[in-house]
Order: sequence, then C-alpha cells, then structure tokens
Amino acid sequence: MLTKILAEGLLLLMSLPCNAQTDTPFKGYLYNSEYDVYIHINLYENDIVIPGQELFGAVSGYFGDNKDSRKWIFTSAKIKNNKEADLEIINDYGSEDLTAKLIVQNDSTCTLQQEEGSTLKIARNRKWVKMPKKLDFVRK
Repeated sequence: MLTKILAEGLLLLMSLPCNAQTDTPFKGYLYNSEYDVYIHINLYENDIVIPGQELFGAVSGYFGDNKDSRKWIFTSAKIKNNKEADLEIINDYGSEDLTAKLIVQNDSTCTLQQEEGSTLKIARNRKWVKMPKKLDFVRK
C-alpha cells in the first residue's frame, strides 16, 4: 500500500513540468524543420540574451537560423491573451523591421504570422530566401 502511494506521488511529481508548459506558451524554444529556423522567446520576463550579440542586452526573444548567425530581434512584445502576442521585430543590423503575431495553436504548435513591414529573410547558398508570411513552429 505504501509502495503504491509513493509510486503515484512520484508519477504526479514527474508530470508537473509537462503541465507547467501550457501555462507559459510564450516562453521557450520553437522550431520549424522545413526551413531549419527557430524562435527563442520569453515574452513574460524579456530576459533572452542573444549568443554572440550580447550588446543588444536582454530582449523578448529572437528568430534565428541554424545555418546562419544573423538574427531577427523581438524588440517589443504584447501578450493579448494566453493565445496570441503582437511582436515588433528588427534585423540585427537595424535596417529592416516588421510587425507579426505569434499565435498559439495548441500545447506544442505556434504560428508566426507576418503582418506589416519588411519580410523575414534567411541566407541560403549566399542568397536571401524570403520566409512565408505564415510559419508553423513546434515546441522543443
């Protein structure tokens, strides 16, 4: 009887981190395998420091590419409800900017929808590749 109670308690404790993830949908690492790009965010505490680009200080997050070091930085983020956030994004040179929405689809999927301004671009084979206006990301 005691062993069963201990086992159930242990299982309950192990499941807590999984449930906590849904309480903070705008925090963590999101990945898109089609383009090999990712988003690293914490829209709650705005404490993300971009590796190799610490001069920007702590930001809300950034859009990155696994094959290139350039980043698109989230300079402003407003959570509208627990399912949607408005983002202001600039490239790391400050020469291009845009607005976008990050929409939570479910516990593991989010969609980045570009709205106005420049288009997100990544470098592939020494050429710029424009990202689609809607990109789906999976939580890692």
